[in-house]
Amino acid sequence: MNGMSGSSSAASAPSPSAFFNHHRRHHGGMMHMTFFWGTNTEVLFDGWPGTSLTMYWVCLAVIFVVSAASEWLSRCGAMKAGPASFGFGLVQTVVYTVRAGLSYLVMLAVMSFNGGVFLAAMAGFGLGFMIFGSRSFKNTSNNNHTEVQSHC
Repeated sequence: MNGMSGSSSAASAPSPSAFFNHHRRHHGGMMHMTFFWGTNTEVLFDGWPGTSLTMYWVCLAVIFVVSAASEWLSRCGAMKAGPASFGFGLVQTVVYTVRAGLSYLVMLAVMSFNGGVFLAAMAGFGLGFMIFGSRSFKNTSNNNHTEVQSHC
């Protein structure tokens, strides 16, 4: 059959356990694949926040602020309709790109599977929406209420 023999010279794919054993040898432990609660975690950068409780709280505050900033950027005036010009389109593109980057950073932080990081991200997104997106802090003195606009 076209010179093919019964044996194959191609290497077989490594097993999933081989990956984790390799990871354990080089990084000192296995990556979490389920949510866990604890202050000894790594988020976004190697060794950050480390084992310090203070740095863990700083990490949670940073994740909270970044997620709230992402909500603010998605609802700021630069993202609303404006004049059809190259300059305004460039400003919208920069704001959109920064917002997407912040959102991806929050997503990567949540992928640490730390419960506190997840809760900080959700609280930041929630508070950001409440302040910048909902009617909670908007002047509704006129009786012409409109629904929160959806981009779906």
